[in-house]
Amino acid sequence: MSTLNYQERIPNNVNLGENRQLQRALEHWQPAFLEWWKAMGPEGFQAADVYLRTATSVDAAGWATYGTVKMPDYRWGIFLADQEADRRIGFGDVMGQPAWQQVPAEHRSTLRRLIVTQGDTEPASVEQQRLLGLTCPSLYDLRNLFQVNVEEGRHLWAMVYLLHAYFGRDGREEAEELLQRRSGHADNPRILGTFNEPISDWLSFFMFTYFTDRDGKFQLKSLAESGFDPLARTCRFMLTEEAHHMFVGDTGVARVVRRALEVMKEIGSDDPEAVRRAGAVDLPTVQRYLNFWFSSSLDLFGSDQSSNAATTFANGLKGRPDESRFADHVCSGQVFELEVPDGQGGSRVEQVAMRNAMNEVTRQAYVADCEIGVKRWNRLVQKAGVDFELKLPSIRFRRNIGSWAGSHVTPDGKQIDAETWTNRQGEWLPSEADRAFIHSLMKQVVEPGKMASWIAPPDRGINNLDVNYEYVHLQ
Repeated sequence: MSTLNYQERIPNNVNLGENRQLQRALEHWQPAFLEWWKAMGPEGFQAADVYLRTATSVDAAGWATYGTVKMPDYRWGIFLADQEADRRIGFGDVMGQPAWQQVPAEHRSTLRRLIVTQGDTEPASVEQQRLLGLTCPSLYDLRNLFQVNVEEGRHLWAMVYLLHAYFGRDGREEAEELLQRRSGHADNPRILGTFNEPISDWLSFFMFTYFTDRDGKFQLKSLAESGFDPLARTCRFMLTEEAHHMFVGDTGVARVVRRALEVMKEIGSDDPEAVRRAGAVDLPTVQRYLNFWFSSSLDLFGSDQSSNAATTFANGLKGRPDESRFADHVCSGQVFELEVPDGQGGSRVEQVAMRNAMNEVTRQAYVADCEIGVKRWNRLVQKAGVDFELKLPSIRFRRNIGSWAGSHVTPDGKQIDAETWTNRQGEWLPSEADRAFIHSLMKQVVEPGKMASWIAPPDRGINNLDVNYEYVHLQ
């Protein structure tokens, strides 16, 4: 098992000190990263002392330590999972060949694109969330936001290391551009659309960390299968940290739902307007936010029929999540049954080559994973005796990529005309009035032991500490 060297300027377990040229290049990039963090990281909290976890090992057991640190002093670094002896590529036309320790020349451009696209999402989410601390519902939530932020920063470091170490001048230029794009910028936005969506309230943050970070989980799982071993090892460790981000979203939405149920019981009514007047988020509004962020995240997987996906699979660059669970790892003759519009308001099943449907295979696994949390939230509703059920909308709903792009589809999957969509979309997606109401609830609560009125307390604190622990010391 490799150890992390925290004595160096850049903590790492890749023997960075043995490659002076690479070390100097990354040390040159480091001040630019810190300037970006100070400009685009959490607004108003750079001097705060935050109770954060920091990786101390790449072993899944006991891999992190907890302590108080100012975020600009956080020990970002480069951590790869331990190398597997004699690892073999597990899929595609190169199945069984030794994993690559260097970038094959013929795959250089594609691998760089995959790494840059993944790397671009990391600073984007920090930028999207930079103002949330100003409206945090509690110190517990504030700390969780910052933990997500610093780990996204470290995931950026992970991709930047690969660009510097394996892609020469092109990689260094790409690493610099990762700090120049901005989420939502009119002229220089982030690469993927969802990462340009504003996250100006905590309900959106919880939905984002549940749905969009879960997309990140599946993308990392796919890249963790890569025949390019340094990328696979990097993503395997990133997955260890990613779990906390989804935990924040899962429990955050559950706490919003629980508080709504408590208020319904207190006022003796499930009327959405009455729930709002009592200072909680009504369940239909939760559903509309769910519809928005789930459908936004679906497009991150790409088109349901993709020659690029087929090529990256065939060439051993990007596999399916948990590739070992499949019987056929080559998929040269398999077909996939894909439901597509029939042009007459209905749908038909089209058989496509399995390799061309790899994005859809991953998307369907993602949808099944999303269902798990929704079922947990619904158990709270059922236990309270409330007649309401949260649901994932159809994967046809509000799609901008793939066979259903541009189709007007209701959350239950029914195709409708454009006029009906225009008139009814406020039933299914957050309206301006919804957003204004949610924003009206966003008042900062930073007194230890206090919690905003629109969200229930968590079941437990961080690292066995009390829920009311002062997780953030404000200056």
